[in-house]
Amino acid sequence: MRRVARFMFVVLLVVAALAGCSKEPTPQDRFSEYIALWNKQKFDKMYDYLSKDAKQHITKEEFTSRYTKIYKDLQITDLKINFKKPKEDKQADKEQAQYSFTAKMSSIAGTIQFTQQAKLQKEEKDDKKNWYVDWHTGFIFPKMKEGDKISLSTVAPTRGEILDRNGNELAVNGQVYEVGVVAGKVDEAIIAQVAPLLKMTPEQIQKALSASWVKPELFVPLKKVSMDDQERIAQLIALGPVQTRKVGARIYPYKEASAQLIGYVGLITADELEKRKAKGYTSRDVIGKRGLEQVLDEQLKGTSGVKIIIKKKAGGEEVLAEKLVENGQNVKLTIDAELQLAAFNEMNGEVGTAAAMNPMTGETLALVSSPSFDPNQAVIGFSADEWKALQDDVKKPLTTRFKQLYAPGSVMKAITASVGLEKGTINPVEAVPILGPKWQKDQSWGGYFVTRVHVGSPINLEKALVFSDNIYFAQAALKLGKEGFADGLKKFGFEEELKYTYPLETSQIGKMDSEISLADSGYGQGQIQMNIVHLLASYTPFMNNGNMIKPTLLADEQQGQVWKEAAVSSEHAALIAADLRKIVGDAGGTAHAAEMADYPLSGKTGTAEIKKKQGETGSENGWFIAYNTNSPSLLVAMMVENVQGRGGSQVPVKMVKNIFMNWK
Repeated sequence: MRRVARFMFVVLLVVAALAGCSKEPTPQDRFSEYIALWNKQKFDKMYDYLSKDAKQHITKEEFTSRYTKIYKDLQITDLKINFKKPKEDKQADKEQAQYSFTAKMSSIAGTIQFTQQAKLQKEEKDDKKNWYVDWHTGFIFPKMKEGDKISLSTVAPTRGEILDRNGNELAVNGQVYEVGVVAGKVDEAIIAQVAPLLKMTPEQIQKALSASWVKPELFVPLKKVSMDDQERIAQLIALGPVQTRKVGARIYPYKEASAQLIGYVGLITADELEKRKAKGYTSRDVIGKRGLEQVLDEQLKGTSGVKIIIKKKAGGEEVLAEKLVENGQNVKLTIDAELQLAAFNEMNGEVGTAAAMNPMTGETLALVSSPSFDPNQAVIGFSADEWKALQDDVKKPLTTRFKQLYAPGSVMKAITASVGLEKGTINPVEAVPILGPKWQKDQSWGGYFVTRVHVGSPINLEKALVFSDNIYFAQAALKLGKEGFADGLKKFGFEEELKYTYPLETSQIGKMDSEISLADSGYGQGQIQMNIVHLLASYTPFMNNGNMIKPTLLADEQQGQVWKEAAVSSEHAALIAADLRKIVGDAGGTAHAAEMADYPLSGKTGTAEIKKKQGETGSENGWFIAYNTNSPSLLVAMMVENVQGRGGSQVPVKMVKNIFMNWK
């Protein structure tokens, strides 16, 4: 009896197993699989779940490409199709089933969400019955019917403007002339006359006229021309088939004077769009290409208004989603545009950089790179010859020099003095015996010598600064040692990224991996390098009781922030400040040419030699940094390249003096 019972139990298990294996899929399980593929956007595999009737209306290629294109064009992300299985479902025994599902997704025009009904049909395929989705276009969007099309309507935001501290316009939305010709009314003779006036080739004009969209009597745009260029516009209009119209454009009133600082805008490229798609950029956007236009692009650009429209086959349209336009924000800088212009004009095409700051607040008042280019021409479009001339120019007018690193030369000596005083390795009153115009520590330096211009002995700190004695500061660096000197420099912000609106290269100490390199670093040679904004900041302790003030560029930033508290003690800061005054005021001071009886300046000169090895002739960069002694609200620094044979640092000394004379 037990054997029979055992046998029957095994039979029942086998029957149950076989029944389980042959059980038909339920419609809700089948639809769940379809939903899972949809959430993964596996459109090609979704097609296999479609009913026979659905497949008669759309091919697999059409189905896959339609979904793919719509999702790509509308920038669909965060797709969530939800289907909740019913607890009790008696539809499995029927030939048809119906379920409700919800869809939610992010698009270029905001969130799209809807609820839709899905029908499933039981069909036999390959001798097996299964459930298939009775798909129709409403699965894409409920309001969409067969033959309807989806389109995008965009409203471009107004780009925010860039203003200086006084409200002067540095980058504004203005107008230019768009010059073109009427198709069908130009011949080769007209083209030959138009081409040079627009700085185009006849071939470029012919290419524009042969575009696929061009038809007779249509206006074909060729080039944009500045509103200021009235003479050229008059010559073009006189040519009959040539027409002009005013169009919006970005305008830069201060032209070359602020080109590297402000930058310019242009149409977004495919590569730029790929990087910014997630931030709502489109192929029609104008974006910043250089300078603050690029750095602050997201703030200035605003957000395009976008409307997703279903255009009905029978006429009319339905709005599927809409995002309202948000105009860009204006940006106000700490820059004084007139001081910026004055400094740029003073440099008069010299290769170099200049910067100005309020040393009490840290507000950047000017950031100049010279020579420069006209950003208005960049917006309108450089001709091939114009662009090549800029790129081939040996003075490199496209370079942004105020963000780059340079050997500071002797303007470094005030910092070295501060470090030595703080570390106790410099006694300001100690008279150091230094004989002759050159010096080396010992014979291990071989043929290498540190040289100086002013010969005298003994030398204390005041004389070393006033006469800019290289040997004194080379010895001071050796006394500090590599670690002591590097530690002191880091308290002045070296090797530390400056959190500044305009990206600047980080000032470097270098390896100082030999005694010679360490000695040279003491007077601003070796591998020491600084950007000019950091140089300005590093002199602020001498006006702020030893505190180093953080530079700022945006008007809404907190002003007067301390970047490095007690970079040098107030006592030592006052001592160096007194010596900086003597560098200008004393008759033998290296910056005495900047002395003005009614407007006393304090400052430091510097000449950085750029050469591969001692003994060879190299180029020289001249530096001067200065501030008004009695009312230190303006600190100006300037570096001019290739001053050898022209007076060295005296070149920027005269220019900086002129800036103060015209600004006091």
